Amino acid sequence: MPTATLDRYFTNRDATTFAFEEILYTKRDGVATITINRPKNYNAYSTPALEELATAFRDASFDDTVGVIVYTGAGDRAFCTGGDVKEYAEKYVATPRDYWKYMGLFRAYIESIINTGKPVVARLNGMAVGGGNESQLACDLTVMAQHTLIKQVGTHVGSVACGGSTQWLPLVVGDKRAREILMLNEPIPALKARDWGLVNWVVPSVTREGAWLEEASAEEIKQAQRGQNGYAIDLSKLDEFVEQTAKKLLASFPECTRYTKQQVNFWKDLAWHSTVRHAQDWLSLHYTCWEPAEGMQAFVEKRGARYALLRERAAEGRSSETPWGAPIRSCDECDATNLPADLKFCGVCGRQLS
Repeated sequence: MPTATLDRYFTNRDATTFAFEEILYTKRDGVATITINRPKNYNAYSTPALEELATAFRDASFDDTVGVIVYTGAGDRAFCTGGDVKEYAEKYVATPRDYWKYMGLFRAYIESIINTGKPVVARLNGMAVGGGNESQLACDLTVMAQHTLIKQVGTHVGSVACGGSTQWLPLVVGDKRAREILMLNEPIPALKARDWGLVNWVVPSVTREGAWLEEASAEEIKQAQRGQNGYAIDLSKLDEFVEQTAKKLLASFPECTRYTKQQVNFWKDLAWHSTVRHAQDWLSLHYTCWEPAEGMQAFVEKRGARYALLRERAAEGRSSETPWGAPIRSCDECDATNLPADLKFCGVCGRQLS
């Protein structure tokens, strides 16, 4: 391959040359900062965002002027809330085969973080939910603002958190705590996340009348997020801590840092590559089932999902996998086949089924 062609990939590029729409990307003083810029969607990543994120991480990885990568979200409400459930409900429930393709993009995104060869610092400016927690788990270090939280939601929306959480939470917090996080889907406040080893550091982010609160209560956090009674969210200490951490990381040899990361990644890589391709296929097949259709539609409609209904149908001997039952009936009138078991009338000719 001609050298001129290789230069296209390996020459250090200015961040402004990328026409990103869903993310922000900057480089300064040896630090590349990648920001999911979808605050109205709580920084949930869309399908195009995954492509942009992977591109930015690859560029930062290849840029010799970059020694540290900071990964964060826009605003102060969310770092990342995982995949865009509205997009899932509209697109992937309708065409489950395309979810397999989507998972290919997601895998490339997660692996672009793991494979940077440079330390990646997650700056949790807001909640890390679902794939947002998987994203921060993929990073090397995490600094968390005290008003934020971590949470998984998979079993409540008809999915499984096997894009990093089922693989890595047992390594990070231990088996029992991993099961608690994944099965109960309860929020993990910042200080608890630090104590459990989910993150490295928690820094103050709540003020009242300009004074910092070292350990704000849940109620004080709510008032700060609403801007009530003199409470406010202030991310300046978070930025200061992230900047100091980046400077410490830059004060080391890059090749030794790269190989240290690779060695420490052994168990993470082993768990990931042993399971993720299976997860890609299983999740795409699961999108043909009732659970994701019900769970994600409930999320979109802002109502409770009908968890008990599926168990009741199974107990009655009816299908809990598909809304209208397995495609096992046929019509004697028009010879239509593969009609759902629960239909009382033919979906082709309209005649009553015997």
